[in-house]
Amino acid sequence: MSDSVILDQVEGFLDEILESESTYFKVKFKVKPTNNYKIFIDGDQGITIDQCIKFNRALYKKIEEAGLYPDGDFSLEVSSPGVDEPLQNIRQYKKNTGRKVEITLLDERKLEGILKEVQDETVTIEETKGKGKKAVTEVTLLPFKDIKTTIVQIQF
Repeated sequence: MSDSVILDQVEGFLDEILESESTYFKVKFKVKPTNNYKIFIDGDQGITIDQCIKFNRALYKKIEEAGLYPDGDFSLEVSSPGVDEPLQNIRQYKKNTGRKVEITLLDERKLEGILKEVQDETVTIEETKGKGKKAVTEVTLLPFKDIKTTIVQIQF
């Protein structure tokens, strides 16, 4: 069986598992040449370590039962995306509505503000420029196609 067929099969197993848990979704799925699978999962209300462990065990079991690696020559890492990881899909954007984000556009301009709204092809960000009485609020509608990265800004 070719590597790409195995990869597709493993990703299919993951999709099956996630379908039964509709509040969770795949953010990123990659594999290194050493058969080390790195899978990032998130949830509409976040994801716990225990939930990551549950997904890891369920996927590991499916891979073993399918006999994809008869010698057990693979490893599996399931985790949530880190707080410094850019948002990857529309569900992550929707989950973070109301939070402060930094958006880097394809032309390298940066916008920082509150993620106000997420549509199928656009996001709306509210930026405050200036301070005190001179502060001005601007609302900008951005097409996803113009966005290079969006990172949630952690506030303490």
